[in-house]
Amino acid sequence: MRRYTQLVPSSRYLVFLLLVVVGVAGDLGTKHWVFSRLWPPTPDKPAFLCLWQDHIGLQVSLNEGAVFGIGQGLVLWFALFSILAVLGILYWLFILREAKDWWLTVALGGITAGIFGNLYDRLGLHGLRWPAGMIGDHTPGTPIYAVRDWILLQWNDAWRWPNFNIADSLLVIGAILLIWHAYIRGRPQNTSVSPAPDANASLSVGHSEATDSGEASAD
Repeated sequence: MRRYTQLVPSSRYLVFLLLVVVGVAGDLGTKHWVFSRLWPPTPDKPAFLCLWQDHIGLQVSLNEGAVFGIGQGLVLWFALFSILAVLGILYWLFILREAKDWWLTVALGGITAGIFGNLYDRLGLHGLRWPAGMIGDHTPGTPIYAVRDWILLQWNDAWRWPNFNIADSLLVIGAILLIWHAYIRGRPQNTSVSPAPDANASLSVGHSEATDSGEASAD
């Protein structure tokens, strides 16, 4: 393995690890803070905390699927896919040595942090349990295997973005950076080509120099 990674600068390992640690800590820390105040829903707790009236707030929700709630109930499959995705990223960056690229390291570091943040929730490591009275067929007191979302953005009640979290934001930002990186790499580079020397001009110059030399010898 050393033979493949020796060309990757040590700073790339540090940057990647730092992005993952800070991203996961920020995601899990904010989830814990918000859910400790708004979960479980009870009459003595507010339904949401308003930051900007009718537009931005904190509202807890549980997502048992993927982004935008796709694939509800397939938590274990998404967890398995997350693990495979992380292994693929590590192979791409440090075995294939693509970590030499700064932008790629930053983009995949953010994506990895987002994957770990939501994987933590999908595995039920947050310790939440289903309370009584919740809509659905969940047995009260059983562990919750779902992603904790808490950021509410809306224009009005009719135009509302699905609740999300810091991990989701890291995934989206990382994906945008990857697309931008691929676009920059795919652009044709302008290379200035010097014009080829004129053969006729070279012959003319050589003939002129030979004539001048002959005249000088005659003198």
